[in-house]
Amino acid sequence: MFVDKAKIYIKAGNGGNGCTSFYTEKYVPDGGPDGGDGGKGGDIIFKVDPRLSSLTDFKFEQHFRAQNGENGSSRFCHGKNAKDLVINVPRGTVIRDAETGKIIADMFDENSAVTVLKGGYGGKGNARFKSSRRQAPRFSQVGEKCDEHAVTLELKTIADVGLVGYPNVGKSTLLSVISSAKPKIANYHFTTLSPNLGVVKYYDKSFVVADIPGLIDGASEGVGLGSEFLRHIDRTRLIVHVVDISGSEGRDPVEDYRKINAELKNYDKRLASLPQIVALNKSDILPSDEAVKRFRKSVRRETHLISAATRFGVDELIKAVYEKLEKLPPVSKLEYEPFEYEARDTTGFTVTRDDDGGFDVSGGLMEELARNVVLDSYDSFNWFQKKLKEAGVIKALRRAGAKDGDTVRVLDIEFEFVE
Repeated sequence: MFVDKAKIYIKAGNGGNGCTSFYTEKYVPDGGPDGGDGGKGGDIIFKVDPRLSSLTDFKFEQHFRAQNGENGSSRFCHGKNAKDLVINVPRGTVIRDAETGKIIADMFDENSAVTVLKGGYGGKGNARFKSSRRQAPRFSQVGEKCDEHAVTLELKTIADVGLVGYPNVGKSTLLSVISSAKPKIANYHFTTLSPNLGVVKYYDKSFVVADIPGLIDGASEGVGLGSEFLRHIDRTRLIVHVVDISGSEGRDPVEDYRKINAELKNYDKRLASLPQIVALNKSDILPSDEAVKRFRKSVRRETHLISAATRFGVDELIKAVYEKLEKLPPVSKLEYEPFEYEARDTTGFTVTRDDDGGFDVSGGLMEELARNVVLDSYDSFNWFQKKLKEAGVIKALRRAGAKDGDTVRVLDIEFEFVE
């Protein structure tokens, strides 16, 4: 099964918790705090794997979570940092944020690797909170928590040339003749159910050709199979438009050509503006030259009369394609403004008044401070109040009208305001 689009859920590892511990040993009455820091959580990294050609693996596994950092321990032992989680994808995969649709990364280069989410920092052990005035801190810091995000993966084939045309016009046969690709070939519509790539040799040079499964009327609006695979010609530099000049399917070759180009334009105007070479295929069963003359009179494009079945005209077509590619800029990455997930806010806060007259303080600063608070620890709570004062929270409460005895709530912590 060929899969070229998938939605997955990713989460970086949480940081390990800091340790609250005091050094104890015989004949050492005042050992002091020795709690170590927690380890860092694992990152989420996407990496190109040249062995992959589709996103099939993501059909069966959608959740990817990196390991959490190890908790700190006594004797100043730092918790172990977690391993990064590497997610392998085929070259050409575009990673988007599922909520906004913005592009996070275009995995275009052969050895590219992108860190999409960073693991949480480990919490500080109680040894970190020791000071001249606080000799025995009985609290430590909780590791940083990370959120889960949904991303979409979209495979856009990287090829120099895209073969387009109606079903059963001979695109797969042509690809099998000009390259070593072995696409499934049969005399019925929609034989090709996935894009096929082939490397075409021209003397000591080469270029990559993609056979795009058959387009039909309305493909750009979701009709038929073509809508699923139009994205695979987004990166191509040149289009080879294969037309059944014999009319063996009972269709008009000129109308076929115009309808396919209309679908390309409806999908993306840039595709319709790409250079095109028209391959008039199935010349071996052409009853006369009238159809060729009529086509060339109606369509002002470079055309080549060929027969993929007998190889007639194929070498001339390859030469023309190569010469055209030599004049075109190389395949390049998508142009986009990279989307990055915002780092967690650790400084902002807001003060609001509740219906009962109490005050709520919320925001990133409160969540950060709460990592350090142990409610039943006098030292911890004093440290918490000191930080509120230093950050300007006490002044903000006064401006909001807080007076002695008023209730103040910070997350799950509730205390009385004291001037």
